[in-house]
Amino acid sequence: MRPLEGIKVLDLSRVLAGPFAGRILHDLGAEVVKVEPPEGDVTRNWGKVRAGLAGYYTQQNAGKRNICIDLRAEGGAELIRRLAAKADVLIENFRPGIMKKFGLAYEDLRSVNEKLVMLSISGFGQEGPESSRAAYAPILHAESGWLQRSAEWNQQPVTDLNLSAADTNASLHGTIGLLAALRVAELTGEGQHIDMCMLDAFLATDDASHLGLDDVGYTSAGGLVWEGVGGPVLTAGDFRWIWKQLQRVHGLEDGAPANADIPTKRAYRESAINEFLSSFDSRDKMYEALDQCNLAWGDIKTTAEAYDSPTAEHRGSSIAIDARDGSTRRVSQTPYRFSKSSSGLQPDAVAPYRGEHNSEILQGWLNTSQHEIETLSQAGVLLEENNAEEI
Repeated sequence: MRPLEGIKVLDLSRVLAGPFAGRILHDLGAEVVKVEPPEGDVTRNWGKVRAGLAGYYTQQNAGKRNICIDLRAEGGAELIRRLAAKADVLIENFRPGIMKKFGLAYEDLRSVNEKLVMLSISGFGQEGPESSRAAYAPILHAESGWLQRSAEWNQQPVTDLNLSAADTNASLHGTIGLLAALRVAELTGEGQHIDMCMLDAFLATDDASHLGLDDVGYTSAGGLVWEGVGGPVLTAGDFRWIWKQLQRVHGLEDGAPANADIPTKRAYRESAINEFLSSFDSRDKMYEALDQCNLAWGDIKTTAEAYDSPTAEHRGSSIAIDARDGSTRRVSQTPYRFSKSSSGLQPDAVAPYRGEHNSEILQGWLNTSQHEIETLSQAGVLLEENNAEEI
C-alpha cells in the first residue's frame, strides 16, 4: 500500500516550486492531476527533448495525469471550481492575487469544498509589504543571505547558486504543511489554506541563520577541497581538527618558521596536506589514509557519476521510465524507503502531454458526458496535444 492512496491532488503550479511537491505526493500514492495552460509549462523546453518531452519537465511531472484548461476562456475557471470540489489538495504558485482574479481564491473554493487543503507558494507570501513582487529562486537566493555569505567565505564575487534551492525548499516545506493539514481535515472535516513563503522556507532551512540573528561572523563548517592523487578530494570538518588528525596519525609537519603568524602557518599546513594527499599511488590508498584519521571525505563527482555511485545504484536513486519513444530515460527516484509501504515511480510511468487525459479526468472526477467535453473543447476551454508530432 502507498501512504497517500485515495488522495486527489489538483496541481495548477508550474516550473519547480509546486510541481516538485506534486511529484512527491504522486510518488507517495496520491492521484495527481496537472492542470496546464494552453501555452504549456515553460519547462517543456528545458533540457533534452525526447518524444516532445523535455528532461526537466519529465523529472517533475512523471506519473501525473494532465488536463489542459484555458483559464482565460469563458467557463475555464468554473471547470477548475468543479474539479476542486472533488479534490483533497490543490497546489498553485501564481503571483498572489491571480487566483482571486479568476474567482479561485481559497475562500471561493472553500465554498464548494470545506475539506479542501490548498497550498499557495509565493516568493514573499500571500499578503504583506512585498507580496506583489515577482519571485524566482535566484531572487530568494539573493535576499536570504546565502549568496552574500558564500561570497564572503570563498572571497569571491557574488554569484548565484547553480540549483534552485529556494524552489525545492518551499516545495518540501509545503508538502510537510499539506500532510499536516490533511491530518487535521481527516479529524475535523475542515480544510485550510497554507501560505508558503519561499523566503520563510529558505531561512527556516538555513542551519546558519542563528549567526545572522545573533549578529556574529560566519565561519564555515563545510568542506575543504584538497589536491588529491588523481584529482581533488573534499574533507568535512574544521581545518584545525583535520590538521591535528593528520599530524597525529601520519606525522605531518608544516615546516613553517617558528615565529610565523597564523595565516602563514595555515598556508604551510595546507600545502603539507595537499602534498601528502597527492603522494599516494592510488585514490583507494589515499582514502584509506583519511579513514585511518577518522576523517570524512568525499569525491568531487559529476551528477552523472553520483547516480552511478555504489550507494545510488544499491538504493535505486534513479529509475528508467518509459520515454514514449520506444526506449527509456532515467529520472531521479523519490528517496523514501518505508519498511512496509511502497513509494516512488514505477517503470511504466510517463510524463504527460498537454491535455492527454482531458476526457479521462472529467469523466472520472465529474462524470462529465462526452457531449459536454466536446462542447468545452469547441469553446476553447479544453485543449489537447497528446502526441510528440503535434507539439
